[in-house]
Amino acid sequence: MPKLVAQPSSRDTRRRARPFLPLRTRLRVFSLLATISVESPSVTMLAVKADHDEELHWLALRLAPGLGARKAKQLLDEFGTPQAIFRASRSELEAAGISGSVAQSIASGCPFEEAAAQHQKVLDTGTHILPIRDPRYPASLREIFDPPVVLYARGRVELLQSPMLAVVGTRRPTPYGMAVAERLASDLARASLTIVSGMARGIDTAAHKGVLAIGGDTVAVFGCGVDVIYPAENRRLAAQIAEKGLLVTEYPLGAPGHPQNFPVRNRIIAGMSIGVLVVEGAQYSGSAITAKLAMEQGREVFAVPGNVTSKMSWGPNLLIKQGAKLVQDWNDVVVELPPEHRRRLAERAQDRLAEAGSPAASCGPDQASLPMGPASQVAREVLGRLRVDCATQLDDLLEKLADYSSSELIAALFELEMSGLVRQLPGKNFVKVW
Repeated sequence: MPKLVAQPSSRDTRRRARPFLPLRTRLRVFSLLATISVESPSVTMLAVKADHDEELHWLALRLAPGLGARKAKQLLDEFGTPQAIFRASRSELEAAGISGSVAQSIASGCPFEEAAAQHQKVLDTGTHILPIRDPRYPASLREIFDPPVVLYARGRVELLQSPMLAVVGTRRPTPYGMAVAERLASDLARASLTIVSGMARGIDTAAHKGVLAIGGDTVAVFGCGVDVIYPAENRRLAAQIAEKGLLVTEYPLGAPGHPQNFPVRNRIIAGMSIGVLVVEGAQYSGSAITAKLAMEQGREVFAVPGNVTSKMSWGPNLLIKQGAKLVQDWNDVVVELPPEHRRRLAERAQDRLAEAGSPAASCGPDQASLPMGPASQVAREVLGRLRVDCATQLDDLLEKLADYSSSELIAALFELEMSGLVRQLPGKNFVKVW
């Protein structure tokens, strides 16, 4: 009686029949890897080339036309690795739920053309590539519904493993909102939280600047390529964050900041954070979208109450009505965090104190920073007339303090600015720093 031999399935047969990438794609990959120069033993050189080959496959998966984050993750769950995905036939890819045109693009290896150019830019700019399987990839972000398959990062990548809190708000803040965002962000950074925001105008910028001012940790999530600064006025801020913090995006190098990118970007801000703090924003603003995403992802949502007559306060006030935690100072945030996160914050704070060799950090400017000498009385009176939540125009100050000359008041304002107690806004308006 003849032996019965198990026949391989048609799917297994197709996979064995297509063990390699298309010829043109293989030649492109090999030519790119051949350009890598490593002045080290051959074993190390082979390891480096293997790493670059893997990065190239991840980039090709990210850049495949028509393949979104959710479908890319679906393919990874089905095939295991990007290499296996690009070895699959069109019919196998369609069977995994991919449309015919996208399956054809992947099976033909077309994404490798753009991926090779993108990879060279990555090498030239010193940008880090963090695939979703990379241990440096934020664990909390990996758990959301549609995590990015690849993150581009520039700066201190280790910050992605620290406890992060998002601070978001409107691009058109009031003086009150700017003061609150800067103060809360700096206080929370002193509590060893890494502050995440989007480096947009307004509240985002104030949060980043507040953290950098006290030497804290901050992460900016872009809605464009990590090498594209948007808005352009924040070029200096971006350089500071790249040096002392971290710039992150899911968009390839050179990608412009299209308006539709920013609501999509917000899921990353919420996804990598343990909570989201909303300072100011309209009812249907981008910050409201971020808060909604945070709720859907099971994150804590915090909000700073505002003036009920201001449209910029409608968003946070509505969130508080819906159950968001009301925040007046940094401690209102920390006490709501889970115990494991509070323990991590305490450990980070102890490590920082040990490195600094100082029992306490500076608590920022106060009345002791006022100038000494004859100008001191003028400065105190000027400071007493200024408010945190509302800007005061220079002409109003001159009218209210008529006993002093304009030169005396301007000199006092300059000294207060240098002491960090007063900030000048456009139009010769001044506010007290909270």
